[in-house]
Formats: sequence, C-alpha cells, structure tokens
Amino acid sequence: MRRMFELPEDDRDYLDSIDNDWETIKEGDVRWLIIKSFAVPAGYNNSITDVALRIPDSYPDVQIDMAYFNPFLARSDGKTINQLSSLNIDGKVWQQWSRHRPNPSDWQPGIDNIERHLFFVMAFLNGEFKKR
Repeated sequence: MRRMFELPEDDRDYLDSIDNDWETIKEGDVRWLIIKSFAVPAGYNNSITDVALRIPDSYPDVQIDMAYFNPFLARSDGKTINQLSSLNIDGKVWQQWSRHRPNPSDWQPGIDNIERHLFFVMAFLNGEFKKR
C-alpha cells in the first residue's frame, strides 16, 4: 500500500485497527486517503466498495468533506440518488457524493478525525433510505 503522505498518529492507529487496507496518494496538490473494501449498508447494489476521502492540506484543523466510491453505488430498489457526479482519482472513475455537514463549524479540530468522518459517511449512506 502506498504512503505518499503522513496522517496524524490517531488516524493511522484507527486505520490500522480496522480490517481494511488503506493508502495515501497524491495527485498533483490533492491528497487522498483510499480505504479498500469498505462495507456499505444493505440496500445498495454493492455491499463493499472502496472509499476515497480528500484530505485537505490543513487537516485536521479543517474538515474532510464528502466521500467518493469505486465501484459506484446505486439503490437496489432503483430509486435515484441525488447530488452525485464523477471524478477521476488514481486512474479510475469514482462516484462523488456531494454531502456536507449542515454547518462547517460542526467540524471540531482535536475531536473530529477520519474515524468520525466515516461515521458521517455511514450516516448519509443510511439516510439515503429515509428519502422518498
């Protein structure tokens, strides 16, 4: 697994504790964390996908935003998922989910981290099924 930039120690410890391979890559000035074989909630066309997170240069003082999936996710019931687009990362096309915290100040430096952002990701993936 590639390690093109360092994450804070608490993030590395968390990522090393889960059963997923992970890597950090850089494309130009953009830093990405890619977590392999990420389990998604039931109700999607894939039960496992890779997830990419864009890691800002000033992280952890500024928030991680959104999530990117490869392969793409679709609802198994065929209902449309809004606010999706495509983005090339590491030579692959990823599905960008444009999901943001209601208030950017909801990110709390020193408390929020990659683990807590993945809780946010799971919340918006689960929340998709509460929409009609």
